[in-house]
Amino acid sequence: MKPNIRVGVVGAGAIAQLAHLPLLSKLRGAQLVALCDNDRPKARALADRFDVPDVFTDIEDLLEFDELDAVIVATPNHLHEPHVLSALEAKVHVFCERPLSLTARGIERILTASNRVDRKVFVANNHRFRADVQALDRFLRGGELGKLTGVRAGVYQPRLRHEGWRARRAEAGGGAFFDQGLPMVDLAMWLADFPTPLRVWAHMDRPRGTAVEESALVTLESESGIAFTFDISWAYVGYEERWWFETLSSRGSARLAPLRVVKELNGKPTDVSRGGAATRENSFNQSYRAELAHFLSVVRDETPYEAPSDQVILHKVIEAAYKAADEGKEVKL
Repeated sequence: MKPNIRVGVVGAGAIAQLAHLPLLSKLRGAQLVALCDNDRPKARALADRFDVPDVFTDIEDLLEFDELDAVIVATPNHLHEPHVLSALEAKVHVFCERPLSLTARGIERILTASNRVDRKVFVANNHRFRADVQALDRFLRGGELGKLTGVRAGVYQPRLRHEGWRARRAEAGGGAFFDQGLPMVDLAMWLADFPTPLRVWAHMDRPRGTAVEESALVTLESESGIAFTFDISWAYVGYEERWWFETLSSRGSARLAPLRVVKELNGKPTDVSRGGAATRENSFNQSYRAELAHFLSVVRDETPYEAPSDQVILHKVIEAAYKAADEGKEVKL
């Protein structure tokens, strides 16, 4: 029996409390050994709750800890790159919340460092691990719906007041589009096998006196002919939050939440959705549990490792979208 992967969690915010700590504390093959946050009382209380033996307030002190194989980086966006680079320098594997960096160049620096020290870096794009997404991926890769031609996706969240680092573009990377649009773009491009992007157009609304956008409409055209549209808002005035994701293919279409696949059969649209994609667990917990288990398997060399080089492409698209919105014109990549 292989020994447990000894994991330290850096950052004790919402995602660590909702996903990493509760899931890792029960996940076979993982051993939570340390929690690091600059708020020691909060970190100590969480550590006691999840039976984590050691608490640190500085990542450098954590990384000097001998009993450490991997770290979870769940700090504010602008700290991801320096924290990942510090962890790699200490020669531990890294599971980083998205974004891996605020820029494409930053991701390239991380990939170079990862190769130099022969340690693995994983990005928490949890949507890829959803049961319904995995089922949709099988439909698309199997060619059952013909050629993929487009993806239409969006998120509408009720207006909330965003404060602290999330309201500062230099630290957050952006507003609604960076926070909610980035995982949508990643999911869409991953399902499409990350086609080469050609051009991006974007419009973003930034209320006067604010540094980040509260809504965005972004279109992307790829070299393969697939067209993507993303409609994002965290200032939606409506009765309920909305989340949608639909793929368009030459012989069918599919949508998520719940998964519904429609295929043209004998000239008529027919629902060919298969059972088995649903789980008793909600999609958030299910996807995080699956990707954390995958990360542990990769660290043990039980599953092949794929460096997150696709994140360079992703961030070049994100950067092009902000440039297009800032300049008011289409940007070619």
